[in-house]
Amino acid sequence: MPRTGHHRLRRVAIAVLLLAPAAGLLWVPWYAGAEPRLAGTPFFYWYQLAWVPGGGLCLLAAYALTGRQRDRNGDRHRDRPR
Repeated sequence: MPRTGHHRLRRVAIAVLLLAPAAGLLWVPWYAGAEPRLAGTPFFYWYQLAWVPGGGLCLLAAYALTGRQRDRNGDRHRDRPR
């Protein structure tokens, strides 16, 4: 059975969530400045530190979108191919 648009949209959303932290941190010239400061800490440092919980939230959201389910015994399994 072919994948529907819903499945493709879900896969794109997962890819975006997984790539966002890497893209946000690899483009250094965008955040390589001292201003704005947060509690006296230059932007360069607090921007990177903000990605630690942000990246975790992105991973959590991507995992939630994978559609893992529990069977009746409580064991986890992936959706079986259709």
